[in-house]
Amino acid sequence: MTVPGAEWGITMMTDHLQSGDSTACKAEIVSVSFRPRPLDEILPVLEDEAKKGGDLLLLPETSLGNQTIVETDGPECVAISGIAEKYGVYIVFPVFRKTARHGRLNSSILFDRRGKISGIYDKAYPYWSEFDLEPPTFPGGEAQVFTTDFGRIGLAICFDANYPRVFRLLAEKGARLVLWSSAYSAATTLMAHALNHNYPIVTATWIPDCVAYDINGKELFFRRGGEDEIFINRIKLDLDRCIFHENFNMEKKDRLLAEHGGEIEMDTFMEREQWFTLRSKKEGVSARALAAQYKMEELLAYKLRSEKEIDVKRGFKL
Repeated sequence: MTVPGAEWGITMMTDHLQSGDSTACKAEIVSVSFRPRPLDEILPVLEDEAKKGGDLLLLPETSLGNQTIVETDGPECVAISGIAEKYGVYIVFPVFRKTARHGRLNSSILFDRRGKISGIYDKAYPYWSEFDLEPPTFPGGEAQVFTTDFGRIGLAICFDANYPRVFRLLAEKGARLVLWSSAYSAATTLMAHALNHNYPIVTATWIPDCVAYDINGKELFFRRGGEDEIFINRIKLDLDRCIFHENFNMEKKDRLLAEHGGEIEMDTFMEREQWFTLRSKKEGVSARALAAQYKMEELLAYKLRSEKEIDVKRGFKL
């Protein structure tokens, strides 16, 4: 018997989740929310925000509207690339784009600090009206995770929020942060994904609003702007902060805190869930890396490993 999910290409990728990866750190995400509008209205806002600093600018779904379909070497992408390079910021630019194979994809294009395209995610689950466009929107492939200098990030778009396997794949591929561009808010749907997969989620929407959820599902931030406003919010995140189950971790945690109490602290304890979070108190010290040295197993890795090993016991083939 094959393990459930194998037909979707889902595998249990737990090794990198327990690697003690300490590349993740503090990051400032700039959520730029608005209803679709022409590029010449967006560019001055992006330039102003990029001048102020921050690590990544996140735009809402199909930010230029239905009628604009871009190519990665076209003038729209060249303009966004220029801002990313000039100010040394990452930019997530969600647009309809075309390729030699497909006339329309709903995509989030990730530009790095040098202005280069370092990743493209094509919406896995377009909404029904997107198939009525001319040309129709073609569904993308599986969820992807991209490497930045502040950690691995996953991208998702709007209607994807209704499909847990998108968010599970992002978790299994090692996302430390998920950025969701959308036409609507999704609210507690995203809270559930953050809770179940233990990564923060930050949004930019047409509403316009912005929400950020913590690795334990708690709402960190929410604000809503005026309907026709370009609504800017800055979210600072500690991507080194990590979450654990009590199971098999308590003695290790006590020893870690006894020996490194000046550097690491337990900042939340969720008694009913039997979870706790650790964070660094000292610049240059990684809570995740130290926990790995003490053989502590993060919550997501523990759940995935347990699932895999229990499925083997019941006779499933992986």
